[in-house]
Parts: sequence; C-alpha cells; structure tokens
Amino acid sequence: MQTIYYDLRDIRGQQKEVEEKVRAAAKILREGGLVALPTETVYGLGANGLDPNAVNRIFEAKGRPQDNPLILHITGAQWLPRFCQDIPPMAYTLARKFWPGPLTMILKRKANVPDETTAKLDTVAVRCPNHPVALAIIREAGVPVAAPSANTSGRPSCTSAADVLEDMGGKIEAVVDGGSCSVGVESTILDLTCQPPRLLRPGGLPLEALEQVVGTVAVDKAVTRALQMDEVARAPGMKYRHYAPKAPVTVVTGSPDASAREILRRAGEGAGVICFDEYAHLFDGRRVQTLGSSFDKQAQAQRVFAALRTFDECDVTEIYAQCPDNQGLGLAVSNRLKKAAGFHVIEADAARVVLGITGGTGAGKTSALDAIRDLGGTVIDCDAVYHEMLTGSAALRDAISQCFPGAFEADGTLNRKKLGEEVFGQKERLAQLNEIIFRLLVPEVERMVAEGGDGLYAIDAINLLECGLDRLCDRTVAVTAPVELRVRRIMARDGITEQYARLRISAQKTDEFYRSRCDYELNNIAELPEQFRQEARLFFGRLIETIRQEKCRENN
Repeated sequence: MQTIYYDLRDIRGQQKEVEEKVRAAAKILREGGLVALPTETVYGLGANGLDPNAVNRIFEAKGRPQDNPLILHITGAQWLPRFCQDIPPMAYTLARKFWPGPLTMILKRKANVPDETTAKLDTVAVRCPNHPVALAIIREAGVPVAAPSANTSGRPSCTSAADVLEDMGGKIEAVVDGGSCSVGVESTILDLTCQPPRLLRPGGLPLEALEQVVGTVAVDKAVTRALQMDEVARAPGMKYRHYAPKAPVTVVTGSPDASAREILRRAGEGAGVICFDEYAHLFDGRRVQTLGSSFDKQAQAQRVFAALRTFDECDVTEIYAQCPDNQGLGLAVSNRLKKAAGFHVIEADAARVVLGITGGTGAGKTSALDAIRDLGGTVIDCDAVYHEMLTGSAALRDAISQCFPGAFEADGTLNRKKLGEEVFGQKERLAQLNEIIFRLLVPEVERMVAEGGDGLYAIDAINLLECGLDRLCDRTVAVTAPVELRVRRIMARDGITEQYARLRISAQKTDEFYRSRCDYELNNIAELPEQFRQEARLFFGRLIETIRQEKCRENN
C-alpha cells in the first residue's frame, strides 16, 4: 500500500489547496481508511470510530492488543449526546474549561459505539483535540475519529509526521503533517463514571488543574504500577508496556543532582542516557539525549518520546533516564518513562524519607496525608495500627488486661466504653494506658517502616511527640488551623453540636504545643479540603526535595 503524504503545516496557506487536502483525508476516513492526524499531544492513527471494520484495521496496523480501548475524537461538547449517555454536568463543565485540549473523559457509551472501539467496555473515551488540522478533518468527515497514538504498539509515541511514516508507512492510506506536537505527551484521562472521578492516565493537562475544577480526584493504581494481565484496562495506555525503545530502560528518580550521579555510576560505555540539560556534560563519551532543563516540564513533555525513539537508531545496550518529580506535567513525563522501563525504577536518593504528621482534630490532617499519598508516599496511621494490634498482638492485650481488669469481654473484644470511662476521667490511668500503647506501638511502626524499604513515609499520630515516634522522622510537621474553623469543620464532619465540638478541641493539646515542638507548621485556613490538599502537596514536595538533597550531601 502506498501511503499518501498531505502537508498541512501551513493551514493558513493557499486556502483552496488546504481545503482539498482536508476533504481528501476526510473522504478516506468516511470510506473506512486509516489516516494519521496531528494533534497537540501526539499524532493519532485515525479511523471512523463507528465502523467496526475500520477500527479493527487500527489494531492490525499497530499490532495493538484488542482489549486496549480507543479514544473517540470529536469537535466539541455538542457531539457528546450522540455517543454518550447519562452524561454528568461535570463533563460539560470540564469541556467548557479544557476543550479543545489534552483532556479525555470516560463516559457511559451509547449503543452506536461499537465494541471494537471500547474493547467491549460499557464506557467510551472522548476528547476534543486542540489542533486546527485535526478539527478541520473531523468536522469535514462528520464522524467521530477513533485515534490511538500513531506508532507501532509498544514503541514510543510519534510527535512528528516523520515518526509516523517510520512506523506506519505502507500500512495506512495517508499521513497528514501538521508540524511538531506542542504538548508532546498524550491526553490526561479522567473517569467520570465513578465518585470521586478517577485519574486513569496522567497527560498534557496536569492533575492540579483538574482538581481546581473537580475537587478530589482519585489516582488509579495503573498510574504508578503495571496492571496485571488479568486486570481490565478502562482506558488506553493502562495495561501494556508502552513507549519502549528496543534497548531496556531504567528510570532513575530522586533529586536531579542525585539521579545524575547515580546514572554516572551505573551507565557503562555502551549505555544511552536521557538527562536534563544541566547534567549532559557529565556523560561525555556516551550517547545522550536531553529533555530540557530540570525546571522546564513543558520542554520535558515535548522531548520525551523523541528522546526514546532516537536511541533505536543507535546500538546502545541499555538506557538510563533521569525522571522529573510528579508535580504538574512531571507526573505525565514520569509515567511515560516508567512505562517505557516496564516500571524498572531506581530511587537515586535511596534515602528513605519519614515525615511525622500531627495536630488536633479538625485541623486538616486528612487532606495533608492525602497530599502525601499523591506524592507516592505511604501513610502509617498509628490509630489504625493500634486497633489492628488489639486483635493481633497478644502482648498488647495481656498488658491492657493486667493493668485494666475486665477491659476485654469474654469473647475477646475490647469494651471501649468501659475502658474509656476509666481512663478519660483519671489522668494517671490515661497515662498508664498510653505508656502501654506507646511501648508496644513504636516498635511495630519501626518494623513497618524498615520492612517497607526505601521511599516516602508519613507517620500519622496525634501523640507523635509524646510517644517518641518523632525520633524516627526526618522532619515533623504540625497541621494547625484557627479554632473557629476547626469547630465548623468538626460540626459539619461529625454532625455534632457546637458545644460538643468545642469540648473536644479543649480536651486536646493546643496548636502552640505542636507549633513549638515540630520542625514545621502547616497552617490550614482553606475553606475547602481540596484547596488545602493542593497547598499541602506543594509544601511537602518542596520539603521532601530539601531532605533528599541534604541526605545526598551527607552521603558524599
């Protein structure tokens, strides 16, 4: 098959010639052919998304697994009711804010969308691309265009027409050249069929921008690890190894200085290196592809696939890649690099970072801890650990039984009311109970951190300072808030009276207690939990980077 090349890099050029090329590409799509189209993210391999035979040709041309769903590209929100049902109002809100643009929404599909497009799911992925050429061709074709990235399945995505011709030349009817892609990574995919909405794939629209509109967004496990073969992919790019060059890739995370040093230590003469501009000079004599400055995530997104593809022209035996953090577009770049590596990741800092989080009820610890989870951290909830130990630790049960006879019922369950009545009215008895808990809880938390290996941990404990867990922490953070805000939050959260809310606060340590004893204070005056979660994520991101840099200096 001869692949026709249409040059539309200058869509404002000779109008008649442009219109003829648009009509020709649209005609191919209507008649069941395949056309590679430019978008702002990557080039897509397009077919009529309502034609099962045409869609099947996409899978054949790419060598793509049939259980990997496709995205329908449309010209705007006015097309949504044609192919989707039970559309939530939030879909239109997001479309007004971010379309055309790099956002794909997962919605319930209508029966006219074939199983071939959706991999037999009851949902369909839809987006409106922000590229004049793609929009003109879709509008002229009058059909939704199913279009995964226009690369051979598993290889890095294509960000130029030349990349497409390398992979698809002779396999498809036409390639439309609209210039280099301005974003460089695929669209962000958000599932709106669940609550809270779930991020299935990070992409050209940062998570932070979504959260400003949607509020809380859950992050699917496929973002940070590979799905197993028996797990169902609800969106493109979730399941199979993607974006991989021929040579095996190892991603090195951590602070830029530390990851560069780790790559320098590991990379042999036959290795290729993907690094930030500032560190390219370290790898003289090796094949190097740069991502742009470590501070310029837009450049990193634009260059990441080209960097990966370039190494296929070389005889490198392995590739090491520096990895940005997960803030902004960094989450998408990091995700693509890790998928290219099959999630073979080395933490350069090796440094285990342990944060201690404490503070009174209603201050916003839950949102702060969610922010740490967003950064890939593991939260150790000491209250939850204590309650698990009540059933699993004979030492804890025996110690409580000896000090508080009758605290456990005949069936072995703790009589919380009876124990509470005894300790909360007598300070010395409360101190005795705390001594037992602290003595046995601290070693258990130490074990959990040690067995968890390297990484980011947050120890959540209202008595963090009193029990001695702060000595495990690299830094301690007090989450505080004005009393009146805490009262309102507790009343709304727990459905209690103002009087009882104030009573609960008065029974706890003051903010000044935490403020004077912790390394940092994170003051929460935000009206919405989502707002504070975003603020906390930025705060912790900077703090973690500082700790890791300090540890690297100490180790060198």
